[in-house]
Amino acid sequence: MYAYIKGTLEEIGEDAVIVEAGGIGYNIRVSTTTADLLPGLGSEVKIYTYTLVREDAFQLFGFLTRDDLEIFKRLITVSGIGPKGGLAILSVMSADALRFAVTAGDAKAIAKAPGIGAKTAERVILDLRDKISVEDTLRGLAPTEVSAGTADGGIGENLMRREAIEALVALGYSASDATAAVKKVAVEEDATSESILKSALKYMF
Repeated sequence: MYAYIKGTLEEIGEDAVIVEAGGIGYNIRVSTTTADLLPGLGSEVKIYTYTLVREDAFQLFGFLTRDDLEIFKRLITVSGIGPKGGLAILSVMSADALRFAVTAGDAKAIAKAPGIGAKTAERVILDLRDKISVEDTLRGLAPTEVSAGTADGGIGENLMRREAIEALVALGYSASDATAAVKKVAVEEDATSESILKSALKYMF
């Protein structure tokens, strides 16, 4: 119903904020991560929103970026993950971190969210794995982190990165930590899975 609400931040609660726009105060549920990133009271904010309409409820859920909103909308398609569970997960990990965990199969990272058990975390991975690609996970690379020959993030580069991630996991690192470390590595034209692995190890300490 509402794509976003832009107005003055009037209140910040434990799990919700009030934004006044056009003389109306909108009560918007947010994750703790979103609440921590908000500016001070009285500041102008733009909150991207998801509207939940039920017979007994009309609620708004808010996010500071479209990316967070889109990952939330994917989360609540998972059986057993309602809006409350979606916010809980995004309170302990960013949208990128969630993508890392899903593509790497790191259920433990997802299960750190309050109220999300191991079985539910595994269901999130199972349901979202086909909806989140390696390209989505690695898309966050800054232009300065890739060479001109690999800036397109081609299949070869992604394959090498995946092999490096698998090698780190075999060495005992968590899948999400391994994925995050590999994502930081600059890939040169003559890079190999082994060279990416060696570079990624520098970020594991």
